[in-house]
Amino acid sequence: MSPKHKPAKSVRGHPVVEDIAFLLRDEMRGHRLALEYERAELELKDHHIRSTVVVFGSSRTKATEALFDDVESGPVDRTGCPGLHAWYEEARTFGRIITERGGALSPVGGFRDNVITTGGGPGLMEAANRGASEAGGPSIGFNIRLPTEQKPNKYITPELNFHFHYFAVRKMHFAMRANALAVFPGGFGTLDELFEILTLKQTRTTRGMPVLLFCKEYWRTVVNFEALVTYGTISREDLALFDIVDTAEEGWDRMVERGLTTATPLRED
Repeated sequence: MSPKHKPAKSVRGHPVVEDIAFLLRDEMRGHRLALEYERAELELKDHHIRSTVVVFGSSRTKATEALFDDVESGPVDRTGCPGLHAWYEEARTFGRIITERGGALSPVGGFRDNVITTGGGPGLMEAANRGASEAGGPSIGFNIRLPTEQKPNKYITPELNFHFHYFAVRKMHFAMRANALAVFPGGFGTLDELFEILTLKQTRTTRGMPVLLFCKEYWRTVVNFEALVTYGTISREDLALFDIVDTAEEGWDRMVERGLTTATPLRED
């Protein structure tokens, strides 16, 4: 460690849990990772969240009503996906459908299933949390501390609004309870999370959760999946790891066809 970045001295005589300088030492990183994992894990268990449906998508996509103040956004037209802002309403509808039909409103044995979970920020994440809230159900936000501070959206259930420092721990919580993954148009972060889950599915590291990509034109333009097959970097069978859909209703139908249930057995691992 550089002499210019020496850690603050520990507060001798104080309980270790009050010694912030000690807890922030480089040597304590493993413990901080464990604590961050356990905090979210215990809160989710305390709120009887058994399974989730995770929604990823762009944080830059504005709500439909906000378009009236955005002269650069253009017309709202979802046909063929020319205007990604219109996907806010589809993500909002998806959040409502999942909450109403997936088990979040009707706990089985005291446990809630298929609770909408997002990265907690604005845009399409906000839309999914908003749909769940409007349906009268809970929803989760896994926020992350960023250089340009990302504020949690107002539709997350307050008790289920988590703030992470470590991306790795956040990713674990996205995957651990996920019964399904819905991926709306997005950028680097969305692509990162998508391929993380597809890799888990491809390697059979996780059970066969449905993965849905929303907006056929977007995904067939942005990612040339067929080229990956042509170059031999994936198998043609790997294209069956996900479905590409254009509406929230179609997404729900595909998830059910892929085995989504409203009562999930407790995990043993």
